Amino acid sequence: MKNSRTLNFIILMEQILNAAKSIQHYYNLSAISDNIGEVGEINVQGEKVMKLDRISHDLVLHGLRESKQVMEVTSEEEEEAIRLNKDGRYFLYIDPLDGSSNIKHSLPVGFLFGIAKRNLDGEEDYSLRAGNEFIASGMFMIPSGIFTFALRDGGCWRFLLSESGQYVRPRRVVMPESPKSWELSYNVANLSSYPDEVQGWLNAKTSDFAFRYAGSLAVDFHRLLNNGGMFLYPPIVQHKDPKKNRPDGKLRLMYECAVVALLAREAGGFAVDHKGNPVLDVVPQNRHQRSGIYVGSTSVVKDIQATILKANS
Repeated sequence: MKNSRTLNFIILMEQILNAAKSIQHYYNLSAISDNIGEVGEINVQGEKVMKLDRISHDLVLHGLRESKQVMEVTSEEEEEAIRLNKDGRYFLYIDPLDGSSNIKHSLPVGFLFGIAKRNLDGEEDYSLRAGNEFIASGMFMIPSGIFTFALRDGGCWRFLLSESGQYVRPRRVVMPESPKSWELSYNVANLSSYPDEVQGWLNAKTSDFAFRYAGSLAVDFHRLLNNGGMFLYPPIVQHKDPKKNRPDGKLRLMYECAVVALLAREAGGFAVDHKGNPVLDVVPQNRHQRSGIYVGSTSVVKDIQATILKANS
């Protein structure tokens, strides 16, 4: 794996890796230490905050402060930007604990991050970066200790956490081209609430695929990278309770959709949003912007993209 990353980047990544190992440690002790419950707060997403959500957020922020490489952090757990070091070189976009509702069931969770570089040619304006400006993104599977990492134009790579606490055995990840292993991953319970064109596509195509859905972006996307196919979380527009409609999608663009979109691209895949736009091209208008997503094997995603664009033309 060739790259021209600097010592600054290596220092930053070391702190991110250490934070992931610490989150895994707390996850493994969560039941014994009574960290599986809620803290009695609602985050900026309108979701109940789990104890391990807050612990994970604090662990990551501590490591980023210590690195002295980061100007600003956008976290799922904080409404406003977190300014760290005015001399830092990077912006971080993080979901410190994806799928935290899995904790009480002892099911896997994830830690997602994207990295963008500050403006090195002039004064920084702290603008929100589109995914195509990310220089790297990554996803930790906890507690399995698997780390999947994408370098822009450097491929997608998977590492295993050894008993000595080191991430070892890097292996390049490429989505399989053969449709024999491809899977669809989506919430079937929401099918009748999806846009008509998405319902029609799924009704026509679902029988061509195996089906898997764990209800966690990190878990489902991890599997998708191995087997190919498509993970989708379309907008909810026809729910019987109008208050539950999500016409702009549910997942967050900056620290969920863009992160997996870069991982997918470097593994040979593709991702579009609910309007059919390539996810990596979408410029965020706010740091917690939501988005629909269709991500996976390129030919499958482009097929549903054509359906979405035709319906919206």
